[in-house]
Amino acid sequence: MFVESKTLSLLAPEIILMLGATVLFMLGAFSTGRGRLIATLVSYAGAAVALAWYGSPWSAESTFSGPLVIDPMSLGLRWIALLAGVIFTFAGSRRDAELAAEFQGTLMLVICGSMLAASANELVLLFLGLELISIPTYVLLFLGRRDRASAEATMKYFYLSLLASALLLYGFAFLYGISGTTVITGSGEIRGIREAFLNQGPTGSALTASLFKLSPIALVLVTAGFGFKLAAAPFQFYAPDVYQGTTNANAGVLAVVPKLAGVAGFLRLALLVIPGTDAPEKAFAWQLPLVLAVLTMTIGNICALWQKDIRRLLAYSSIAHGGYLLIGLAVAAASMSSGSHQAAGGAGAMLFYVLVYALATMGSFCTLAYLGSPRRELSGVEELAGLGRSHPLAAAALAIFMFSLAGIPPLAGFWGKLTLFGSAIQLASVNQTANTSLALWFVSRRMAATMGMP
Repeated sequence: MFVESKTLSLLAPEIILMLGATVLFMLGAFSTGRGRLIATLVSYAGAAVALAWYGSPWSAESTFSGPLVIDPMSLGLRWIALLAGVIFTFAGSRRDAELAAEFQGTLMLVICGSMLAASANELVLLFLGLELISIPTYVLLFLGRRDRASAEATMKYFYLSLLASALLLYGFAFLYGISGTTVITGSGEIRGIREAFLNQGPTGSALTASLFKLSPIALVLVTAGFGFKLAAAPFQFYAPDVYQGTTNANAGVLAVVPKLAGVAGFLRLALLVIPGTDAPEKAFAWQLPLVLAVLTMTIGNICALWQKDIRRLLAYSSIAHGGYLLIGLAVAAASMSSGSHQAAGGAGAMLFYVLVYALATMGSFCTLAYLGSPRRELSGVEELAGLGRSHPLAAAALAIFMFSLAGIPPLAGFWGKLTLFGSAIQLASVNQTANTSLALWFVSRRMAATMGMP
């Protein structure tokens, strides 16, 4: 009973957001005006107060309670998600006053799902959080622009999201079948998937050894599911069409919120759940994200060169940044598989980069939403011509955000990329077995950097 009450108290921010979304849906039917925006801001403020009760992301200690874990990573990602909710509430509500309450309430459910995924320490809760992101997103896409292009974007995202969810669920089934538990990281006497992988060895039975041979299949399926959230190749093909077919505010939500959940899922599963004894299987855990990182960065940067639609351009930028994030994952996985002490550096670089990326992307899409009108979205790159004369402040803000995404010093995006590739170079200097592949990362990034793409 004590554990259940403690778990509910740790879920207080998410519970507040769910209640706030319910109130907003009711206000949308019976009320108009500023009351809906006030209810939205009060809900986010209440969730922020409840989240602040757990301490700072920089000083919090890991706390396990049932299917939840509260640690610096979960707190940091939950704060970013709350900030994204507030910013995109203002960016998207000005388009359609009649459906503002529905937009705000649905967005609140998406944010709630992202926060659940960030704190999940159990497969079922993690999958629930991911679906709480996906299902309301279908509604958001439909509410954005009720035309043929928006309907096409919604259907594309719907079907491909179902495929990604099926692959991810199949991967979870493999993990459960191998380990016999749905808990990701155990605490105390509770044995989790991580402990099952780390403790398996030559003393196990033949059946146990055979089951653990299936771990690469589980890793591939889990990577496919979370790769869809990061828009990582070869799961990126939905992003340009969906971004182009929706509003700037909705495209910003797609570019930021699913990536937060993808980072959390990768760090909880693909990083922590690494085969513990078989060296080839351990190497596969970092070789897979390495290959996907190189492929994703290449596709994202090259395909962006001939884009004329601003949202398609930023979609390919989002794809490229998904590849950068996978570098941090590969560094952390390679560190753990080789017994190095650089795993925290790779994971920390990944988290710092997703923070920098989220801030710059939110700023870019919100500036584009501001420059548009309730009747017409700003879409073409050529429409930005002369922006410095007509809207100098907006032009300056958009330039800063874009240059940050491109990694131009001294902006934050440069330090994010420097942290990522610095962790890779540092690992290469102490781990000779990974030198060739880590050098490939660096060469691939240098090629992308010479293109000057954001």
